[in-house]
Amino acid sequence: MATNAASFVDPLAQLFAHSLRSPILRRPDEEGLDFEEVWFPSLDGVVLEGWFIPAKGSNKLIIANHPMPCNRYGYPGHLPGFQQFGGFECNFIKDYKVLHDAGYNVICYDLRNHGRSSTGSGGICGIGQLECRDVVGSILYARSRADTANMEIGLLSRCLGANSTIIAASRFPEHFADIKAIIALQPVSARAFIETGAKAAGVDPQEAAQEFDVNIHNRTGFHIDELSPIPYSKDVKTPTLVVQVRKDVMTYPGDVQAVYDNLGSQQKELFWIEGTTRRFDGYNYFGTRPEKMLSWYGKHMTT
Repeated sequence: MATNAASFVDPLAQLFAHSLRSPILRRPDEEGLDFEEVWFPSLDGVVLEGWFIPAKGSNKLIIANHPMPCNRYGYPGHLPGFQQFGGFECNFIKDYKVLHDAGYNVICYDLRNHGRSSTGSGGICGIGQLECRDVVGSILYARSRADTANMEIGLLSRCLGANSTIIAASRFPEHFADIKAIIALQPVSARAFIETGAKAAGVDPQEAAQEFDVNIHNRTGFHIDELSPIPYSKDVKTPTLVVQVRKDVMTYPGDVQAVYDNLGSQQKELFWIEGTTRRFDGYNYFGTRPEKMLSWYGKHMTT
């Protein structure tokens, strides 16, 4: 083997256990968008910080939930210290501009232990197990504002945000009864991520998964197969579009297919992004090619 399982797994377990705080380099006004700095509590009281981007005269709201180790703005992958995911920037503000111009208000925020939100759960990242409380907190916040309380809500949830949304819908279904639409961009199971990376590194995938299970459990108390949205997706009843880079080198298609197949939604669709192997290209996709995103929300958010 080119690399032994322990040395391969250890930095990944550190990332999964605590993620990485990345700086917020851009703001909505760079795209000509008015915005309000906001903060609100997660379901368990962790203070979350974000932006509200109004769309005058609109009764539709999208709440955006970001990937790990990103934040509400995106990811500064072009900066030293953040180049391990391809060496290029992700900019979610382009998505918000598209949504705003199409008539959607936007709330975007930093999940716990990311961006400028507070440290929560002892600084541990739960790959959705803990961050599901943040998704519920964002919905409750939207319902608490006089200007957004009666709006139709859709969710744009990427990777960690997608896992968190799926788990939240399973654990706290009462808060999803009136959610109109979900886009789950690149939900992922830890096992798929570890096994795919191990194979590429010349490490036995099963050995790596076993090593990761021990390592992540010692750091967080979670086992590898607890860090997956698949068991929870059966409880998602909201119309859901699942989106994934088909040849993503950080996972395998069967993992996302299983999330989709298990969805309890009567209205669901799986869309594959072609032409790249880079996972983080998927996070930039809707900013330049928004048609699928807008058509999904347009179909399910009608007022």
